[in-house]
Order: sequence, then C-alpha cells, then structure tokens
Amino acid sequence: MSPIVFVLLVVAGFFTGVVGFVTGMASLVSYPALLAAGLPPVTANVTNTVAMVAVGVGSTANSAQELLGRGSKLVWWAVASALGGLTGACVLLLAPEGTFEAIVPFLVATASLALLAQPVIRKHVAERDFPRLVPISIFAIAIYGGYFGAGAGVIFLSLILICTRETVWGATILKSFLLGIANLVAAVGFAVFGPVHWVATLALSMGALVGGWFGPPVVKLIPPEVLRIGVAILGLGLAAWLLIR
Repeated sequence: MSPIVFVLLVVAGFFTGVVGFVTGMASLVSYPALLAAGLPPVTANVTNTVAMVAVGVGSTANSAQELLGRGSKLVWWAVASALGGLTGACVLLLAPEGTFEAIVPFLVATASLALLAQPVIRKHVAERDFPRLVPISIFAIAIYGGYFGAGAGVIFLSLILICTRETVWGATILKSFLLGIANLVAAVGFAVFGPVHWVATLALSMGALVGGWFGPPVVKLIPPEVLRIGVAILGLGLAAWLLIR
C-alpha cells in the first residue's frame, strides 16, 4: 500500500468515526474507501469490521459517564451484542456469500421508517411491557452487525428509542457502545480466521479512533428531533443504495 493511499484511509477513518457515531452508518464511508484502496469485497468487509472497533473505543472513551448507572441491564445487553457479533462473524466465514443481502435493505428501511414514526410508536410500546424484547433484538441486530453492519447502527438506534425511555442522546451513546461490542467480538474471529488487511486496518483505525472521540460533542450540538429525522432519512437512502447495489 502506497503512503498516499494510507493517508487517505486515515482521513476516511476520521470521517467514518464521526459519521458512524452521529448516524450509525460508518460503513457507508469506510467500506467504499477500502474498496477504492483495492481490497477485494470479503477482505474489505472483515478489515472494515476490525477497524470499526476503534470508533466504539473513541466514542465510549469520550462518553463513559453516560453509560454509568445502568447496572445489570447494560451488562446483559452487552452480552447479547457480543453473542450476536460472534454469530455474525461465523455466518460471514462459513455461510454462502450473500446470505443476508436480500433482506438487508428492508431491515434498514423498516428501522428508518420506525425512527420517523418513533413518537407515535413509543406511546404504545415501553420497555417495561416487553422486558425480553430488547436483549433478544440486540442479539439479532448484532448478528447482522458482525456479518456486515451497514445500517446496523440505525437499527440499534431505532430499537432503543422505541423500546426504552432513553433520550436521543442516550440512545446514540448506547447504539455506539453495543455496535462496538459486536464489532469487537467479530473482529477477534476475523483476526484469527479472516483475510484481514492489517495495514489498511491500521490506517482506518487511526482515523476512526479520533473521529469516534469527536462524535459525542458533535451530537450534542444537533437538536434531538433533527438528529432523529436526519438519521431516518439517511437510513432510507442507504436502504435504497443497498437494494440497487
């Protein structure tokens, strides 16, 4: 890899970190950047997952206070996300190529529409009424996150905002944390068994770590309703792109 491509991946990593924390669509920046750098699709996929761990590290380090006080609930959610990420990694390494491709656009589109309708839906759905729904759903979303992950953050955000009483700010923090856990577990599997391009991973991770750190302050500047609606609209655009692709 040439020095110029390395530097460009660092820059792409920074914007990946910011975009990933704010919108939950980090792969929309990082995955095309890795393909443009000349990596084959599967290599780009596993390299992207390993590098995205840095986004979670950076954002969590700058928002750890927001995660405190949630007790055992957060532990169970983290476990569910870890198990889902591990399952997703196994699916990617062992299952036929394209296992999720047919349904992914519809998953992202459904989550985006749910975000748009969140104020109405939330009146009829509360975490206390479905205590097992959230961890089971986290596990399912994390499977997709470990497998590929484009739009997984949008789905996490939609779930948390609809099924819990979290604010948009709190849900954004939790989304980043849970997705980071899924990526971390999947990354361990890919590091051992997957075709990771380590130089590209280093470049993307360097930028993503800094970008993830800057994510929380950026989100605080955005009005909650603007953030919710903006993420939903971008999610619909991502779903359309995935369907056409």
